[in-house]
Amino acid sequence: MTDAPAAALDTDHIAHLRRRLDWETDASDVHAAQEASRPFVLVDTRGDAAWAQGRAVGAVHLPTARIADEAPGAIPLDLPVVVYCWGPGCNGSTKAALAFALLGYRVREMIGGFEYWAREGYPVEDDAGRVHRQVDALTAPTAGVACDC
Repeated sequence: MTDAPAAALDTDHIAHLRRRLDWETDASDVHAAQEASRPFVLVDTRGDAAWAQGRAVGAVHLPTARIADEAPGAIPLDLPVVVYCWGPGCNGSTKAALAFALLGYRVREMIGGFEYWAREGYPVEDDAGRVHRQVDALTAPTAGVACDC
């Protein structure tokens, strides 16, 4: 970082940031889209043990290794897809997004993955039912699940 004066608009940088928003989303926006009943499918791309341990309510399970074979028969091509994996230290959602994109789907990655979905207090379930988690004050306001960003 420098203390140099602001330069003229950097159109390449602006285009890059806009494109990132075309390809990425976050837990807050995904949950808002669910609440607004926007048409899309949320895909948990983790393996069977991770799925059983807990997942975002409303997600479908399609591990990355099975996307190429199973997505065309399970998810309409004209339905937008949002994928997630474990969290920001995992590039599993990038691999899954690539697999969907290679099949022609409009796909976005949910940055932060399941970790931030759960830590921000959005609905989680496991094989036994709903899991009630406290909001992590390091990731979201504890007074309500909205970051106002």
